[in-house]
Amino acid sequence: MKTTKIASPVVEQDLILVYVDEQPAFYARVEGFEPDRKPNWWQVKLLALQVPLQLVTWILRREQINGEPFTMGGTPVRIEKVRVPEEEPMTEPPAEKEAAPTEPAAPERTPEDAGAGKARILSLGDRSGQK
Repeated sequence: MKTTKIASPVVEQDLILVYVDEQPAFYARVEGFEPDRKPNWWQVKLLALQVPLQLVTWILRREQINGEPFTMGGTPVRIEKVRVPEEEPMTEPPAEKEAAPTEPAAPERTPEDAGAGKARILSLGDRSGQK
């Protein structure tokens, strides 16, 4: 079997998108690789990122792990490595001519105001409709 160099191979902890019938089906994180007993095949452990989370192990060849289409029970499947976009650096807002205050001044409270803003407790546990 001829081995070809893959530009950006899938490695542990990579995020992948699994296509089923050429439609995006689910995302998964690659948890690990173990050699299978068959030469040139790998047991690929995937954490399917769905609700509920599901840990699956697929037996695949290196080429299939890296994007070559294959079938499972006659259904076409393909794995695509997800490229996380680079985060754009934050730019500083232009400096204003007059510096604005960093925090608005808090209103002054008097002892007479202390009881005026008391919160009312609303119980969500008793929802029998009685008030």
